[in-house]
Amino acid sequence: MEPALRPGDWLLARRSVRPGGSLPVTPGRLVIARHPQRPGLLLVKRAVRRTPAGWWLESDNPAAGAVDSRQFGPVDCSLIEGLVLGRYRRARLDRRGPGGPGETGSRGSDSGGGTAP
Repeated sequence: MEPALRPGDWLLARRSVRPGGSLPVTPGRLVIARHPQRPGLLLVKRAVRRTPAGWWLESDNPAAGAVDSRQFGPVDCSLIEGLVLGRYRRARLDRRGPGGPGETGSRGSDSGGGTAP
């Protein structure tokens, strides 16, 4: 789903309260859905359009060999598990250790501003 999502991103999603319950999916929205032929696999895709058979879901980057409705057709509404509400991209830490370039915090230091007893 790059460029919208990158490997390692965490997602905040809203799931249906009831199994098989409907969610307010709209075109352009990122959704979490079960793969139609492999129900144990969850997919994150963009809802493109509603069809009589369900939602047409596509990847943002089809050139990357994405698996989406272009391969398996519309996804039944009952397979839409959630709506993506937000993304959390963790900051990359410089692996050279504390005090080096890329230091992002005060690991191991007294951040209280006082003096030691």
